[in-house]
Amino acid sequence: MNGSTESKKSSAGGCYIAALVPAGAVIGGLLGQPSIGLLVGFGLGIAIAVGIWLRQRGR
Repeated sequence: MNGSTESKKSSAGGCYIAALVPAGAVIGGLLGQPSIGLLVGFGLGIAIAVGIWLRQRGR
């Protein structure tokens, strides 16, 4: 422990990556392009996670 009494609240952005990658693959599979869906899901998850990180960084 660092001995600090002040605690930082943080949000986890990794859950969006974990959820959107398989969701993108399933949706892409339904549209006949599972690889593209996987990449789109990954990209969206990364974008949301980075957005959360940037918002938390400003606090």
